[in-house]
Amino acid sequence: MTAISNRLPSGSEGIQARLLHELEPVVEANLSRHLAVAKPWQPHDYIPWSRGRDFAFLGGEDWQPEDSPLDPVAKTAMVVNLLTEDNLPSYHREIATRFGRDGAWGQWVGQWTAEEGRHGIALRDYLVVTRGVDPVKLEALRMEHMTAGYDSGDKSALQAVAYVSFQELATRVSHRNTGKATGCPLAEQLLQRIALDENLHMVFYRNLVAAAFEMAPDETMAAVRDEVIGFQMPGVGMSDYTRNSVTIAKAGIYDLRLHHDAVVQPVLKFWNVFDRTDLGQEGEKARAELADFMVGLDAQASRFVEQREKMRARQASRAS
Repeated sequence: MTAISNRLPSGSEGIQARLLHELEPVVEANLSRHLAVAKPWQPHDYIPWSRGRDFAFLGGEDWQPEDSPLDPVAKTAMVVNLLTEDNLPSYHREIATRFGRDGAWGQWVGQWTAEEGRHGIALRDYLVVTRGVDPVKLEALRMEHMTAGYDSGDKSALQAVAYVSFQELATRVSHRNTGKATGCPLAEQLLQRIALDENLHMVFYRNLVAAAFEMAPDETMAAVRDEVIGFQMPGVGMSDYTRNSVTIAKAGIYDLRLHHDAVVQPVLKFWNVFDRTDLGQEGEKARAELADFMVGLDAQASRFVEQREKMRARQASRAS
């Protein structure tokens, strides 16, 4: 592959358009790979329908707090995960706008959207059938969150691909650890299955960024720097997101240490970010800024874990 940065001015819209074009064969190859390894699954298979019963509208009983079998922290995490999945129409708009709806890019946009759609369906069915959460409140939160939608701003296509490489892995980690926290084998099985989808999506995007590094190393390094430093989960705009995120972090479901060790570092290592020898001046600058940020993130994660352990020790002392 020819270095795009040798033919087009750095940072121009021409680089973005050319990257989309030159990445098309990579998209096609990875789409074929994805379809070969992805195993179809049925959301309804993971729902304990026999545990369901009518609500008052049909002559049954409406939800009561004592109906929920879920640990409160796991309940919070499942609602956050579900509401995040609910904004799929906005995510579809984001990637369709940047990648287009034609050719291999368009095929992938459709495939990804269809696969992601199963996640919200299955999570909501599980929570409603098992009466894990108040369905009236859940519906109100869905309406509010989807009405607000999701807007990633003015990300370029390259920044968008870099972002989802990290975001898909972060979602996988969150789903798996939420499943473990539920204490329910069925919920854990469902969330593990959803996490498998998220992992395959991460691999797809991660491979595209690896190819982009070969085509335009400086521009790709800058995009990776931007997305690591400015990273936010897509659910950031939902009600009580900060408070719920703290609850989830304190429980070890998703925290700064996991973000650093299990999400950002493995992806950067796959791209050989800190050992590349093909960077120009701008790429080297972006890498240095990324390295500085990672040192700070590591230190921040260590402080958080230390504070959490002290908090747990105090709680254990009071309990005893």
